[in-house]
This record gives sequence, C-alpha cells and structure tokens, in this order.
Amino acid sequence: MKTALPESFDIDAFVAAILAEDLGTIGDITSAAVIPADARFTGVMDSRDPIVVAGLDLAEAFFRALDPDVRIERLVLDGQQVTAGTELMRLEGAGRAMLTAERSALNTVQHLSGIATMTRAYVDAIAGTGAILLDTRKTIPGLRVLEKYATRMGGAQNHRMGLWDAAMIKDNHVAVAGGVAEAVRRAKVAGIAQIIVEVDRIDQIEPALAAGATHLLLDNMPPAMLREAVALVAGRVPTEASGGVNLDTIRAIAESGVTYVSVGRLTQSAPAADIGLDFATAE
Repeated sequence: MKTALPESFDIDAFVAAILAEDLGTIGDITSAAVIPADARFTGVMDSRDPIVVAGLDLAEAFFRALDPDVRIERLVLDGQQVTAGTELMRLEGAGRAMLTAERSALNTVQHLSGIATMTRAYVDAIAGTGAILLDTRKTIPGLRVLEKYATRMGGAQNHRMGLWDAAMIKDNHVAVAGGVAEAVRRAKVAGIAQIIVEVDRIDQIEPALAAGATHLLLDNMPPAMLREAVALVAGRVPTEASGGVNLDTIRAIAESGVTYVSVGRLTQSAPAADIGLDFATAE
C-alpha cells in the first residue's frame, strides 16, 4: 500500500511481527469461539480528545493484513489536528478479522498520535521565536522510525536517526580524549563531516569551534547563559539548546536566539492519545 511513512520502513514486516505477538500460535480464541465465521462488522475509529493524528496508514495495514477485502474510508490525514469526537476512519469487513486487528491498530495509532499531539504543543509554544524543535534518540527500541515520523507529523524536525549520521561528542568522549578540542580533532581525522559538540560551559565554545565543530549543543544552560553563548557563537555554527526543556521552560529557551531546541520527552514520555474504535453488526 502507498504510505506517507519513510520508504525504508517495511510496513508489512512490522504488521506481521505485531500481529504474531498478539496471536501467538493459535490465534484469537475468543473471536473464533464467539463470532460467527461469516459475520460482518462496521466500525468507526474516533478521537476522544483533541489530538494530532498519526499512524492511520499502519492502522489500515493491520486490518488489511487479516481481511484484504475490508472497506476502509479514511476521513482525516496524518498530521491533521482534530477536535474531540472527530471520526478518523470508517471500516466494513469480516467481523473476526476486525476484532483481531483492533488492539494492534489502536495501540499503534494511540501511541503515535500521542507523540504528534505533544509535539504540536511544543511547536506552538515556540511559535514566532525562530527556533526549530528537534526530536532526539530517546525512543522505544525498535520504534524509532515510527516515533520520529510522529514527531514530524506534530511539526518537529528529525535529528540524528542513529549513531551513524553525525558525530555527537559528549562529556564522556571529552573526558577520555582529554579535552573538547582533542575530541573534535579526532573526529575530523576520522573524516566525519558533521561534528556536534555538547558544551555545558561558555569556556568550551571557542576551543570547540576552533577545532572544527559544525554544531554546538548547549546543554542544561539557563536562558541568560544561552543568550551569552549565542552571542559568542555569532552565527558561525547552528546552536541547539537541550536539557531541562518542558512546556513551562521552552519559550524562554527558544527566545535566547538558539537555532534549535531538542526535547527528549516527545518520544520518551508522550501519553497515548485517547482514540476509540466501536463496532456494530453490518446489515
């Protein structure tokens, strides 16, 4: 199926693995015992709270995996902000298949929509500051591609999909290398083009820049220190504020003039969105 998810993501493999986890070796014994084999259901998936939607492609894929002939009407798009009570999707198909796919579909859409919804709140909180919201690698193992997709649906920009796409020199690297400048020098010698350096003191900035840092992560700095750091960098490289960021603090952080603000809680702590799926016997 055509999907807005990254081309590299194998949606069929994901759906098969999640369904296998739920079905075990003998399948949905409750539906097999209670629901007639020829029963047909209609269903409506709807939001119970205001949310930003994410994951409908996956929900559809779960239902189609168990009933290729299911009829699905998509009523909203991923990334769309909807009010409580909005219908997201209507379905009609084999009753047993729909019941069996229900939890996997809902779990996925609730989780991803929860991330997208929290992300949009952070994006709205820094509107007009010029700062760009970034996500992080603080994702549930195995779900990074999906969770970062959800942050994009909420309006954030993806940052570092893994350990392979940029050097990230942090305090432990600096300690072992013997200093910021030496750590950056080693990264340059290794031929790494993008070198992000975490600094938590003003006096680390010039040595990092002189050695060739291409991006500075300003870690756990209060707004006044961030402003000082931004002034010192003077646009030579992008600056990123990180650490201690929440909805109460992000506006002041963004107003310091940093290029980016990264927020781990977008993927680490977002609550699931309240989304329901109600079925009825098809006439």
